[in-house]
Amino acid sequence: MLRDITLGQYYPVDSVLHRMDPRTKLFGTLVYIVTLFIADSVWAYGLAALFLAAAIRLSRVPMKFMVRGLKSIVILLLISVSFNLFLTLTTTPNQLTDGLEKSLGFMGKIGVPVHEVSMMMSIALRFIPILIEETDKIMKAQMARGADFESGNLIQRAKAMVPLLVPLFISAFRRATDLAMAMEARCYRGGEGRTKMKPLRYEKRDRLTYLVYAGYFLLFLAAKAAV
Repeated sequence: MLRDITLGQYYPVDSVLHRMDPRTKLFGTLVYIVTLFIADSVWAYGLAALFLAAAIRLSRVPMKFMVRGLKSIVILLLISVSFNLFLTLTTTPNQLTDGLEKSLGFMGKIGVPVHEVSMMMSIALRFIPILIEETDKIMKAQMARGADFESGNLIQRAKAMVPLLVPLFISAFRRATDLAMAMEARCYRGGEGRTKMKPLRYEKRDRLTYLVYAGYFLLFLAAKAAV
């Protein structure tokens, strides 16, 4: 059921992708999504699939875990898998926030609160699996009391889901309040003057990965032009 959705979950394992700088993974995800949207041939999609398969192999995340519950067309499936692989399964919330903040740092010059925006995006992304798990628990509790979420037409199923909203919103607000209190207890005051215990630094593997991205993009353009 809802537990099959893996978006937003972090899979703890030691791999090359896990050890990469989050900015490198952010850039790689962007390049991959761009190539998927400009692909217009079997060869281009084949190269994209081959690149993603190699990345999955390096990540050491089980393929079954990644594609579990993903039911969409090929493009959205590949984007979803790459998004899971580079941004959630192999990147902790702190790394994701730091990576977004560094990558979007240029926007701070025009008054955009980059740290706060990055923090909100990271929290929202990480709350997805938590809320999915909470929804699954509520559904099972109501099914044990006689609720039926699977029979009837689409409208009847939608109406059956309405009783889930109130307890789900209450749970979400409670978790948000707990998170806010925890952040205040740790004297969190936003990004101004904030230092990093583990500042991001590019390693040799990150520079080599950028070369891999460039090579993949050039090969993709060549495969696209060959048809």
